[in-house]
Amino acid sequence: MKKLYILLICLTCACTAFAQTLQSPADYLGYPLGSQYTYHYRIAEYFKYVAQSSKQVKLLPYGTTNEGRPLMVAFVGTEENIARLEDIRQHNLYLAGLSTGMATLTNVPAIVWLSYNVHGNEPSSSEAAMQTLYDMVNPANSRTQPWLKNTLVVIDPCLNPDGRDRYVNFYNQVRGLLPDANSSSREHIEPWPGGRVNHYYFDLNRDWAWQTQKEVQRRVGLYNKWLPQIHVDFHEQGFNNPYYFAPAAEPFHKDITPWQREFQTTIGRNNAKYFDQNGWLYFTKEVFDLLYPSYGDTYPLYNGSIGMTYEQGGGPSGGLAVATRGGDTLTLADRISHHHTTGLSTVETASNNATKVLAEYKKYFDNSRTNPPGVYKTYVIKNDDVDKLAKLAELLNNNGIKYGYGVSRTVNGYNYFSGKTESYNVKESDMVINAYQPKAVLLTVLLEPKTFIADSNTYDITAWSLPYAYGLKAYGLTESVKPVATTLVNKPVALLNDKAYAYVAKWHSIEDVKFLSALLQKGVKVRFASQAFEAGSKKFEAGSLIITRAGNNKGDFNRLVMQTANQFHRDLVGLTTGFADKGADLGSSAIGYIAKPRVMVVSGEGVSTNDMGEVWHFFEQQIGYPVSVVRYQDLGRIKLSDFDVAIFPDGRYSNFPLEKLQNWVSDGGKLIAMGGAISQLVDKKGFGMKIKEEKKDEKAPKKAPDLAAYDSRDRESIKNNVPGAIYKVYLDNTHPLGYGYPSYYYTLKLGDDIYDYLEDGGVNVGVLKKDSYVAGFVGQKAKEKLTAGLLFGVQNMGRGSVVYLTDDPLFRSFWENGKLLFSNAVFMVN
Repeated sequence: MKKLYILLICLTCACTAFAQTLQSPADYLGYPLGSQYTYHYRIAEYFKYVAQSSKQVKLLPYGTTNEGRPLMVAFVGTEENIARLEDIRQHNLYLAGLSTGMATLTNVPAIVWLSYNVHGNEPSSSEAAMQTLYDMVNPANSRTQPWLKNTLVVIDPCLNPDGRDRYVNFYNQVRGLLPDANSSSREHIEPWPGGRVNHYYFDLNRDWAWQTQKEVQRRVGLYNKWLPQIHVDFHEQGFNNPYYFAPAAEPFHKDITPWQREFQTTIGRNNAKYFDQNGWLYFTKEVFDLLYPSYGDTYPLYNGSIGMTYEQGGGPSGGLAVATRGGDTLTLADRISHHHTTGLSTVETASNNATKVLAEYKKYFDNSRTNPPGVYKTYVIKNDDVDKLAKLAELLNNNGIKYGYGVSRTVNGYNYFSGKTESYNVKESDMVINAYQPKAVLLTVLLEPKTFIADSNTYDITAWSLPYAYGLKAYGLTESVKPVATTLVNKPVALLNDKAYAYVAKWHSIEDVKFLSALLQKGVKVRFASQAFEAGSKKFEAGSLIITRAGNNKGDFNRLVMQTANQFHRDLVGLTTGFADKGADLGSSAIGYIAKPRVMVVSGEGVSTNDMGEVWHFFEQQIGYPVSVVRYQDLGRIKLSDFDVAIFPDGRYSNFPLEKLQNWVSDGGKLIAMGGAISQLVDKKGFGMKIKEEKKDEKAPKKAPDLAAYDSRDRESIKNNVPGAIYKVYLDNTHPLGYGYPSYYYTLKLGDDIYDYLEDGGVNVGVLKKDSYVAGFVGQKAKEKLTAGLLFGVQNMGRGSVVYLTDDPLFRSFWENGKLLFSNAVFMVN
């Protein structure tokens, strides 16, 4: 007994010594949390320090940002659990049916994943992450240590370091000696582009499923290796709002389970207990719904977790202190305290219910494998385009969704493009996705033709079905059909032809655009067919790329073209003559020439940050083509003749340089106006765009004023809304803007903008008709308006042209089928 007593004394002393030596964030940083904003590198240093000081923490770097800042997560648990992390991970995947090994562990913990600061200018959460880590690890904390016996906590301190430092740099440079709580002072007004977004101005909280951004690819890749039971995404909202936590608002996607909804409420009640004790205001069940699949709450929900968003008032206007509408002063310290409280409360609730949480988690995935949700139990994706199918396969791989190819039989299924149930003979190269798999819910959500919406007052887009986004014909089958092959060979090898007069390549996808980009930058002259033609017993469509030996005699022509083609896996057809069997010969004026365009994209105040970022990212990261980013306020001094193409993304422009741009276009320039930029050209002299006006019956009796109840005003306001719906565009694919497409294109409409048809030489390339609506919520008045009119058009002006893109073909970079349309505007329209 005496030896045992001495041992206990030693252990107690050791714990006390550790508690004394482990520094709190305030001690380590040298200032109290909330007294100033912490740069990301200091946050990273503190996490590294704690991991080096405690055997209860394992720090795992998982990548870097575009600007080179580190991304990391900290695993926090008992020493025993930290020592067996890989076994816990494998066991968790076994519960989900994603690991074939038997689960042999006992006393396994529930996994709680806490994600902070996905929006860089919502900065209080990263500060709270440091305090949460400290309180979880501190052995003297008798409240938190017992939770770790059955709970493993994963803390990601900052999902968007580039955006965070952009905000912190701004604030620290403009703050005074003391914080100014007046919201009109400059420290509360963040300049463009703001810290919300990442380096390429993408909203990382809307990219979970699509994974177009570097940070998200690394993070979601790690997330899918663990698939935690609970995930919290920490945010901030307007500084006048109280704190928000789950349960969430309607609409809930119909495939979110009763248990997931119930446990959101359980966690919410525990959060409310602590907020009640402190007299802090909060709200639930409002604003933040659970529908769009690419959020930090919905994506985990569709992957078996209890996914939640927590929203603290503050954001970029919060500063260190701000006077609220209610007459109070909200401080950064307050915001940190609130996020710290809900973080600990969530871990506590998970610990108190760990056995039930794990059991329901296993049940979720068991049901997915044996009784997948939705009407369709198999999806067949027609291999109309190898490149697009490969891009879809890449997305499915990134999300852990299983698929295969071919069944060599006839099936009956819902045709996404015709809207009818039809028979279809499945080819060996067609993709077949069976829904009986662990990721069945996510699969169903991403591929269902129409998403059921219980409540139309939603926070984001309401349609995203992948066959429309990728432009791939698809069939939904009510029967279970399994693929017969797991791989598809789809990488052709171009063969050298020393006698080639010219090479011809298809123009169908973004991969063809990459090939063109590379050729142009290597100095290769490229032409294109403005009409379909036949040569060498083969048929070629309008838009086909033609690389002739003529004009390309520098160096080894054949080898240069072959190497570039094989780099991008392009299939080339070598022609030994320029004589066409049908259509124009290769020397005809019907064969167009693609001059290497000098491109600029406009940025700065008034320009939509996200839309400009999509264009920037498209050129730099997707097709590898140089683009000059210029500031809108500098257009007055810029020499436009230095550029061939000027892209104006969506935005709210003021003092638009109309005359200067018109003269430049007339001299041979090409203006691409997107979204709101078109409004600057409407009804202006020389431009053919006119807003489609509603026809009014002059003889109709005047209606009484709208006497709808005041509390229904939100419902009334959505009658004109189009939060994100899919429409079928009838496309003139004989025009360069429509090259590479069939006679239709599916667009994602984000508003009710539509224009009258172009006249006087303008070309109406993409139009809506009465039957164009496909899926998603559209308000009654907006639906009546979107029945006929122009979405995409081209107007010739002097020696140049203006391209009108009413809808965004690059939306969040996941609308894959729109990328060729945008490329046509840049490279083909002449």
